[in-house]
Amino acid sequence: MSHHTTAAAETPASWLKIAAFAAIYIIWGSTYLAIVFAIETLPPFLMAGLRFLLAGALLYTFARFKGAQAPSKIHWRSTFIIGGLLLLVGNGAVVWAEQYVASGIAALLVTTEPLWIVALQWAGKEKTKPNKIVLLGMLIGIVGMLVLVNPWEAAGSIELWPSLVIFIAAGAWALGSLYSNSAPLPSSQVLTTGMQMLCGGALLLLAGTVAGEWQTTQWSAVSQQSWLAFGYLVVFGSLIAFTAYSWLTRVAPPAQVSTYAYVNPVIAVFLGWALANEEITLQTLAATALLVTAVVIITLNSKH
Repeated sequence: MSHHTTAAAETPASWLKIAAFAAIYIIWGSTYLAIVFAIETLPPFLMAGLRFLLAGALLYTFARFKGAQAPSKIHWRSTFIIGGLLLLVGNGAVVWAEQYVASGIAALLVTTEPLWIVALQWAGKEKTKPNKIVLLGMLIGIVGMLVLVNPWEAAGSIELWPSLVIFIAAGAWALGSLYSNSAPLPSSQVLTTGMQMLCGGALLLLAGTVAGEWQTTQWSAVSQQSWLAFGYLVVFGSLIAFTAYSWLTRVAPPAQVSTYAYVNPVIAVFLGWALANEEITLQTLAATALLVTAVVIITLNSKH
């Protein structure tokens, strides 16, 4: 009888798991296109800053209301560093670059994050040398990136500087992720995420202020499409997908959870083509195949 009850109790969890994976696959894959629509008439840094401040305030309030302990100064210091790396540099640079680079291309460049993880672990204190299969994955990833950006072809190629900015953003995201593994953080994952968003959002607002975005933005001219995209990024991109991701990191194997890294770019390229008339060239398809293959190889064969 008890066995039957346990099995019945597990059934909703499997549905929840499927729903959570669908959220991080589809929603995170669609955020690249939502960013394009948002920054058509909204300034990039202020848009990203307001997005994370709003979502962060809601998550933080919810976690405290649910009984999470008040964070200490060291917790705020950790989340400030993580928020700076993940959201100011990791996300802010991507949002800025999407003014010049198609959303699908941006998503493909972000897939280089696992390459950065391997490289940073190799260069770090532990000197974790990757095995031969992971090194092969890194090589395929580098070839994929060169096929995508093609720095030797000046005319008609993808914008080189914004692409480089996205590549560096992926490195900052990797560095922030590695730091968060050992940083002193609150036990509540929701509280931690809220704090990271509050810190990152504040830094992005500061960046927008320094860039003079308050003065140069025609707030009355912001389109309905941009506001809707902004709302989608707050509710779905930040609140729902991040919550789903946090939950999955506790109930699913890491190798399974990290599969979002090779599903997101495929979704992003498809949505960019279907909804924003972004061109899919043979070059893009070849780069997609190489980058996704590289990420699959690295993810399945890494120790992290």
